[in-house]
Amino acid sequence: MMPDTPAGVVRTRGAALALGLLCLAVALLLVAFFSITVGARPITLETVWTALTAFDPDSTDHRIIWDLRLPRTAIGLAVGAALGLSGAVLQGATRNPLADPSILGIHSGAAVFVVLGVAVFGITQLSAYVWLAFIGAGVAMLVVYAVASLGREGATPIKLALAGAAMTAAMQSVTNAILLTSPRTLDEIRFWQVGSLVGRDMEIFIQVAPFLAVGIVLALATGRMLDGLSMGEDVARSLGQNVGRSRAIAGLAAVILAGGATAAAGPIAFVGLTVPHVARAMTGPNYRWILPYSMLLAPILLLGADVIGRVIAPPGEVQVGIVTAFLGAPFFIALVRRRKLASL
Repeated sequence: MMPDTPAGVVRTRGAALALGLLCLAVALLLVAFFSITVGARPITLETVWTALTAFDPDSTDHRIIWDLRLPRTAIGLAVGAALGLSGAVLQGATRNPLADPSILGIHSGAAVFVVLGVAVFGITQLSAYVWLAFIGAGVAMLVVYAVASLGREGATPIKLALAGAAMTAAMQSVTNAILLTSPRTLDEIRFWQVGSLVGRDMEIFIQVAPFLAVGIVLALATGRMLDGLSMGEDVARSLGQNVGRSRAIAGLAAVILAGGATAAAGPIAFVGLTVPHVARAMTGPNYRWILPYSMLLAPILLLGADVIGRVIAPPGEVQVGIVTAFLGAPFFIALVRRRKLASL
C-alpha cells in the first residue's frame, strides 16, 4: 500500500498520533519525577532514591517523600486524568466548546454538598468528602440537564451552558452564605475550596481510585459515541446510534470523574476546559484520540502547576487551583483567538 493512498495516509496519521501519546507519557513521567523531587524543602536526588528503595522511618526527608510527596503525586495524576477526560466527554456529548465540570455546575454542586456536610453534620475527614461530592455532582448534572431539556429544542449547547451558569451561580451563593456565617466550616475547607493537593494521603487516593478507574474506562469507551454525536443528532440517529443512551453514558462517566476529582482535590477550574481543546488541536476531531490525549495532557498541566506552586513563594506554597487559573485563563483566551470553538 503506497503511503499517499487514503489507507496509507490514515495509517501514517495513526502512527504519528500513537507516537504523540508515547511522548506525552514520557513527559508525564518526567513531571511526576519533578513532583516527587521538588518542593519547599530541598531534598537531594540521592536521598530521594534512598527513601524509595530503603525507607528509614526516623528520617524526616524520607517521611516527606513517602507521606507527602508520593500521595500528592498519585492524587495529582488521578485527578488530572479525571478532569481532562470529564471535560472532553462533556464537550463531545453536549457539542459545547465551553463545557467542563466547573461551567456545567458539577464542581459547584459537589462543593455545596461538602460544605453542607461540614456545616450541618460536622464532617471533618477528607475521606468523607468523597460521597458528598459524588451526590452533589450527580444532583447538579441532573438538574442542569433537566432544565436545559425544557422546550421543543431539548438540551441544546446554549441552553446547557446557560443552565450550568445559573446552577453554578446559585450553588456558589449557597456555599458563600454558609461560609460567611460559619467560620468553623470556612477553616475546615478553605484549602479544599480553592483546589489543592496539599495534605492528601494515600487513604484518599485509595478511596477515590476505584471510582476514577471506572470513570476512566467508561469515558474512554465513549469515543465512538462522541464521534457520532459530534456530527449532529440527526446524523447520529441515521447511523443507528441511540442519542439519549449515548449522552446518558457520557454524563455518567463525567459525573463519576468530576465527582471523584472534586472530592479528592477540591474544585479545580480550567483544566477540564482548556486541555480538550489542546488535545483537539493536536489530534483533530476524532474523539478516540482526543480522550487519551486529554487523559495525559491534564495531569501534566496539573502536576506542573503544583510543582510551580511549591517553589514560587517559599517557604509557603500557592495552591494548585490558583496556579491553574493563572495558567489556564490566558492560554484558553489564546485558543479562542486562534480557533473557531463554535466548530464543535
